[in-house]
Amino acid sequence: MKSITQENNKLGFVGIGYMGRPIARRLLESGFKLTTFDRNHSKAEELIRYGGTVAESISELSSSCNVVLSCLPSDEAVLDVYSGPDGVFANAHRGSRVIDLSTVYPQTSLELSRLGSECGVEVLDVTISGSTPAAENGLLTLFGGGDKEFFDAAEAIFRVIAKKYFYLGPSGSGATMKLVVNTLLGIGMQAIAEAVALGEKAGLNRNRLLDVLSQTAVVAPAHVGKLQRAMKSDYSPQFPIRLMNKDFGLILNLAAAVGTRMPATVAAFEANARQSDEGAEQDFSAVILQMEKHAHLGSNGNERT
Repeated sequence: MKSITQENNKLGFVGIGYMGRPIARRLLESGFKLTTFDRNHSKAEELIRYGGTVAESISELSSSCNVVLSCLPSDEAVLDVYSGPDGVFANAHRGSRVIDLSTVYPQTSLELSRLGSECGVEVLDVTISGSTPAAENGLLTLFGGGDKEFFDAAEAIFRVIAKKYFYLGPSGSGATMKLVVNTLLGIGMQAIAEAVALGEKAGLNRNRLLDVLSQTAVVAPAHVGKLQRAMKSDYSPQFPIRLMNKDFGLILNLAAAVGTRMPATVAAFEANARQSDEGAEQDFSAVILQMEKHAHLGSNGNERT
């Protein structure tokens, strides 16, 4: 299989959101020819300044590109983009390739692979670990499922957007690995939120607590920046809590399907969902606010009256 290169391939990118925007920008800045599409046309137009072109429809994008990437918020959005008469598969040329970067249920990735195969299109599920700053700096970690030869052929793309990339196995393996990783991400954030509330309630200075905690070996690198932002009461979305909420649902569906009990995940999901129900677009680290609220603490660590 021929390698994907800046010189020989034209990329299409569907979904210019929190992660899609910086990934697409890095691909453009590395010399790839790239056409974008988003339901919100203005989001796609933001990449024109970096050399991108904008498609008016998914059918236009998929018929004019030989590699299509997508980064979409839900299983429903992914299936909607790829299937049907106006979707990617119906309009892509045989021999085209698809790299779906979305976090979806593994069965959805298998369905994409099946639909693509019927149209002569090879599909990879390559899920992303890392938030917006990592995407902006090309420091993501990727988990790939699908054909190994295709995965190796796409290395020029992966090198631009990621620091590490791993092949996990057949279709659906990348999606499965992402849910495994996000289990730890979500539970870890909930554990930190509870620990922070405990320390505050026991009389520790909030900012000093957060600072010291961020420098301990027990806090994962993915959570360190969250503690530093919490010191400034900054919960603006890098990884929105609604998406963590969605991923918890996928994780628990997979657990039920394979017969695995996950009591800590269930508890973290409940706390995450309560904060998500507050309605504001916040980062998933805002579960700290939820635990402070339960401890009758303000966001500055002081007791609520």
